[in-house]
Amino acid sequence: MANQDQDIFLSNYYYEIPEELIAQKPVENRQDSKLFVIDRKTQKFYHKHFSDIVEYLDPGDCLVINITKVVPSRLFGKKSSGGKVTVLFLDPCQKDAEYKVLMKPFVDIGKKIYFDDGYECEIVSRSKFGEVLVKFNRSEILNFLQVYGIMPLPPYINRKGPLAQRLSTFDKQRYQTVYAKNIGAIAAPTAGLHFTENILKTLKTKGVNIATLTLHVGWGTFKPIMSTEINNHVMLPEKFTLDQTNAEIINSAISNNKKIVAVGTTSVRALESIAAKIGFQKKDKIFIDKCSGQTSIFIYPGHKFKIIDTLITNLHLPKSTPLMMTSAFSSRELMLKAYSEAIKEKYRFFSYGDSMLIL
Repeated sequence: MANQDQDIFLSNYYYEIPEELIAQKPVENRQDSKLFVIDRKTQKFYHKHFSDIVEYLDPGDCLVINITKVVPSRLFGKKSSGGKVTVLFLDPCQKDAEYKVLMKPFVDIGKKIYFDDGYECEIVSRSKFGEVLVKFNRSEILNFLQVYGIMPLPPYINRKGPLAQRLSTFDKQRYQTVYAKNIGAIAAPTAGLHFTENILKTLKTKGVNIATLTLHVGWGTFKPIMSTEINNHVMLPEKFTLDQTNAEIINSAISNNKKIVAVGTTSVRALESIAAKIGFQKKDKIFIDKCSGQTSIFIYPGHKFKIIDTLITNLHLPKSTPLMMTSAFSSRELMLKAYSEAIKEKYRFFSYGDSMLIL
């Protein structure tokens, strides 16, 4: 019980990360990233390469991938004084003239920001959480972002001003999974960045079934937890959808006692949300159905997983909600021990870093 008591404190999810291990670029070939394998039963660690992932899936297993596509949703603009402003769209796919954004530095209400091609926006209001409502002078913002926007890389990846512009084409390709399809995310489901067409083909040839779902990763993924006890944190809602065909692929694997292997914490959030919402039980197994909506599920130690058996993920930030989810899937102690070893073995951390497989 003592350990469970400790699991609720935010400070217990902290670890020291040397700055040089925070990956600023991905490895040249996606599948060459390292793979840290954790066996939950034996508590043993193995050091592999991502291309070895094929060995860990058996015929009939189901790999669940998130096919959301990242919008280049960060824009550089100017104030009337000429000062630079960075704007990040929180829901770039909406159709209204008013958009919720994050802005740096903040521009006063009533003032305007000017962009390329005659686009401009006026500051309407600001929420206590720092979200800013802006009104644009034109529609078709999504098309505008596809041309002028840059990828919304997390702040720990250095892409300041000119560097962001210079690496924009590179990031548009590499901060996107090879199977990205449904546009709407403002962050990549980074566990999927290691997959190549060749690995997916090899898995299919082996008899592994691939199910797809969509969860549009939003600001909530990297919004910091402010409360000392994590159970007081509220996740921001993210949109998800799973269709009938893919629900049946997942159910078939469950029915045949095969593994459900989730790629990334976003796939887990969608699957566990669906199971909680409309999951049904047959012969001690939980099955799911097609479902779409929004989820604010926050998975931390104490959560009982209903669908997944295996998790492919990345190495996450200290005190972050994805670290808490992986701690729920294994244990906080095992996860921190693994991270300590990953640091010792010089793994590359965070979005552009190496991969982890939790069996």
